[in-house]
Amino acid sequence: MNAEQAVAELKARDREIYLLNHCSAILGWDQETYLPEKGVDERAEQLAFLRKLNHERETDPAVADLLASAGADDGNPMGVASLPPLDRAFLRVRWRDYQHATRLPTELVVKIASVTSKARSAWVDARRDSSFKKFQPHLEEIVELLLEVADRLGYVDHPYDALLDQYEPWAKTAEITAVFDDLRARLVPLVRRICDAPPIDASFLSGKFPVDKQRAFSERVLAKLGFETGRGRLDVSEHPFTTTLGLDDVRITTRFNEQFFNSAVFGTIHEAGHAFYEMGFNRDFAGTRLADSISLGIHESQSRFWENVVGRGRAFWSHFYPALRDQFPERLGSVSEEEFYRAINIVEPSLIRVEADEVTYCLHIILRFNLEKALVSRALSVKDLPEAWREQSREMLGVVPETEADGVLQDIHWSMGAFGYFPTYALGNLYAAQFTTALKSDIPDFDAKIGAGEFAPILSWLRSKIHLHGNSKTANELCEDITGSSLSSDFFVEYLTEKYTDVYGLR
Repeated sequence: MNAEQAVAELKARDREIYLLNHCSAILGWDQETYLPEKGVDERAEQLAFLRKLNHERETDPAVADLLASAGADDGNPMGVASLPPLDRAFLRVRWRDYQHATRLPTELVVKIASVTSKARSAWVDARRDSSFKKFQPHLEEIVELLLEVADRLGYVDHPYDALLDQYEPWAKTAEITAVFDDLRARLVPLVRRICDAPPIDASFLSGKFPVDKQRAFSERVLAKLGFETGRGRLDVSEHPFTTTLGLDDVRITTRFNEQFFNSAVFGTIHEAGHAFYEMGFNRDFAGTRLADSISLGIHESQSRFWENVVGRGRAFWSHFYPALRDQFPERLGSVSEEEFYRAINIVEPSLIRVEADEVTYCLHIILRFNLEKALVSRALSVKDLPEAWREQSREMLGVVPETEADGVLQDIHWSMGAFGYFPTYALGNLYAAQFTTALKSDIPDFDAKIGAGEFAPILSWLRSKIHLHGNSKTANELCEDITGSSLSSDFFVEYLTEKYTDVYGLR
């Protein structure tokens, strides 16, 4: 079998995995939206069965033979040089995924599933009681298992590299550390300057905002942004998410809080950003793993761009605020557009990550990143984690949690063993700002178009520069192709400094 035939066979096998993933996705979406309470147990069995079928196909020994026939190996995962560039890109992803799937023995995967299942339950109890000691032994076991995962997956410089790679392929701990250290050094003084400025009144964002009117407004925004209801839908769930059931079936959810305006509209815009990415993959990639995101960081860049750069921008509300005020005259009738704009961009250092504003959010992530690195390098023991959390929170955010529920126990991620996931949230902000600089260079009247409600040129730019490429490039390749440089904190810091100097009247 020659290399071309091997690639064709690998793509044919990918089609089955692609379909199984989408079958799992529809069951998962239904579980979060419409599944009757008593259907949970059988749904778990259904999903486990599909995962088993998927894993069998991912780890089939025949895949190794096909990869070898295509010339893909440790030293050259892209295969023989004579193959077309997109086939070589496909091989790079397929080779990496095969290594990840086969280097972890089944017994280790099963043990992790069992340990994290118990850990999640223990975390719920520990968080309720604000008692880290109840969760500590579970996290200690998880850290040891993750160190075994890192050893089996392999790394050169730092065990965290192997864990990070599961969410941000090809990223290196040392590179991310350098970017985050620079970001932290520049964000902390900016936060202090903002905190010294006169406070902003955002009290009018809390009060009665009827859910039916919130939904109507959110749907209006979605339509204007370019969300195609023939290819997707909006539903309600406890935690907003986006799921892809096919290239022409991408679904988003949001949640409504009748007593607080921000949750639904910004959550909806955020998820729309994820959906636009999934809807924009090259149709020629359908049925293969090239019809996927490059990394969670790049995926998050799309949601953060629409939610924050666009959705919390002045131009956006110069277009939408009149309609919003008409929708909620009792709450916003006496609130000016400028007052509203400043209120939705309020900066307040807080204890809770998911409640953090655009400026302080990355500091929450850097805190977690630092602690995860320290744990897997054994520079920090699990028993000392609560105090390390408090100290880093004091240094970066200027606030210290009084309870462990508001500190080290606030996130579910560690109970799931998801070390390496948190950094992708901050990377999304950084990529979004860097891409926006390039976008504004190509579309100089960016703000004017948003103010006029003309979002099509912006979405078209994202389609051609980012979405269309699917998983055919690495994050760094994409960033350099679009912006001419690798990832830097400069663009994000400049964006925040310019925006919040205006919002807070800083001098």
